Amino acid sequence: MRGFATACGAATVLNAVSTWKGCAFGINLKTSAEVELNRSGCIRGDVPFVDTTLIEKCAERVLQHFGCDDGAVVRTWSEIPVASGLKSSSTAANAVVLATLDALGEEMDLVDAAKLGVAAAREAKVTITGALDDALASMLGGVVVTDNREMKLLKREEIDSAVLLLVPNRQAFSRDTDIKRSRAIAPLADLAFELAMRGDYRRAMTLNGFAYCAALGLSAEPQLRALEAGASGVSLSGTGPAYAALISQDGIASLEEAWSDLGGRIINTRTNNRSATKGRGV
Repeated sequence: MRGFATACGAATVLNAVSTWKGCAFGINLKTSAEVELNRSGCIRGDVPFVDTTLIEKCAERVLQHFGCDDGAVVRTWSEIPVASGLKSSSTAANAVVLATLDALGEEMDLVDAAKLGVAAAREAKVTITGALDDALASMLGGVVVTDNREMKLLKREEIDSAVLLLVPNRQAFSRDTDIKRSRAIAPLADLAFELAMRGDYRRAMTLNGFAYCAALGLSAEPQLRALEAGASGVSLSGTGPAYAALISQDGIASLEEAWSDLGGRIINTRTNNRSATKGRGV
């Protein structure tokens, strides 16, 4: 009656707000979940100082899918900064969906499991597009390209790189995004989508980053410094405020120095190509 799961976060190649086409890649920052079933008929999130609506709805949707009227207590622990653009919501949703499946002793295709989390995120109103790209990059690992309007996975492949993240000391919630200005850059998003479909993820994310920084009134300085330090691709992740750079191992020190006086937290990690997993100790 108790289940566990772990999923990794993701970063943006192409934000789907503008055209509903999105692209994201997994990063090696983890969120773990525990779901404990009970006979109360009530689903309760137990995560201090966090709105637990999303994780409660994720557990509820899985239980409803299997015709189970049990209650549950849902807990999560995460390495991912909240409301930073690093897919903390999508990752928590994936972890809770899989932990609920683990508690029930049930199996589900990972893409279908991610879509349950996307539906819960829409119901909880923590996403504009449904964020299928973010959900699948977290659930499957690797880099994914999606059509979020049609809820289709268009492409997935592995990507291997060091990743440096700059996380400013503020939060930005997806629901507060200026949709009108984001959709004004649709022609640039279309170009980024074409690059991503050709496998040129680094140029796609760099184009995406400059376009969305302009649309959302955010600084492009972190991107320029990353490119000067040798990053092969860099973007605002999601709607910010975090920035993500793909860089060689030899370039990490230079980029850390370039970002050091911008404020916020610098996180050194790598791309993740492994799928989310059920069970303890993962």
